[in-house]
Amino acid sequence: MNATTAGATAPDQGRIVLLTTSHRVAPGLLSWPAWQALRTADRVVCADGAHPQLPYLREAGIRVEETAPTAEELVDDCAGGRTAVVVATGEGDPALTDGLARLAGSGRVPMPDLELLPASYDLPGARLLDLVQVMDRIRLECPWSSQRTHKGLAKYAIEEAYELVEAIEDGDRDELREELGDVLLQVVFHARIAEEDPDAPFSVDDVAGTIVDKLVHRHPHVFGDETADTPEEVRAHWLRTKAAEKQRASVTEGVPLSQPGLALAAKLHSRVRTAGLDVPLPAGEGIGYDLLALAARAESEGTDPEAALRAAARAYRDAIRAVEG
Repeated sequence: MNATTAGATAPDQGRIVLLTTSHRVAPGLLSWPAWQALRTADRVVCADGAHPQLPYLREAGIRVEETAPTAEELVDDCAGGRTAVVVATGEGDPALTDGLARLAGSGRVPMPDLELLPASYDLPGARLLDLVQVMDRIRLECPWSSQRTHKGLAKYAIEEAYELVEAIEDGDRDELREELGDVLLQVVFHARIAEEDPDAPFSVDDVAGTIVDKLVHRHPHVFGDETADTPEEVRAHWLRTKAAEKQRASVTEGVPLSQPGLALAAKLHSRVRTAGLDVPLPAGEGIGYDLLALAARAESEGTDPEAALRAAARAYRDAIRAVEG
């Protein structure tokens, strides 16, 4: 995007290019317009001698001066039609850009053409790289985080999952975004701890790779030759591929017994119903068997018994608060 200033512009005043890059993209991977600007520039400067792009620019034959010229110096340097490229630092060189804006706004200085040229862009999901880097530093330098274990963190994963569910049920978008981040943190934290295992280490890349492979394999109608036009057909694909992967001896395998009781009962009933098994509910006296029957009924009718009970409990909470005034 070219941005010629409002100040006086003469044909021989040259051009200043502010080259921006993303630290989330591998150094050296720059756009073709960026490489063209760098190769044809009369002067290339960078105020940060540790900028990650500098070794790659120099390897490509670009002479980069490690200096921070003032706005006035840079404008003067472009006189006569010269081009100067500024490789922007992570902070964006605010002193330089503010100085150029003041000169342009004064209307008294013949200004070169000013151009902001993004040389690399963040791809969707790029901020996840920041999270991995922040987590790595916290794990190394924080006295509390450096001592955590998978078992010690397990309760937080459950708590954050419940808080996410509450944000969904409340319909609070800000809370939803924050709670999704908290759940994501648990994943990245556990993956970071797993890197240190002496016998079977794995990283967050391994975690991501595993779920990517699973999603691709279980969606042959998206990534393969099969077709699915309805949600029911998609579910059938999913169940077939999952069954082939797991080779389970019982439909109860993989059902965590530590989950809340209503959810556990509904999940077991769902497995039985999906497998087409004829398993009567166990007969017994007491509230537990009554709840089991209610959970099975809810699952058969397409209702999540846990969500239904939470909704009723929230209504009860509101009634309590109304009485309390």
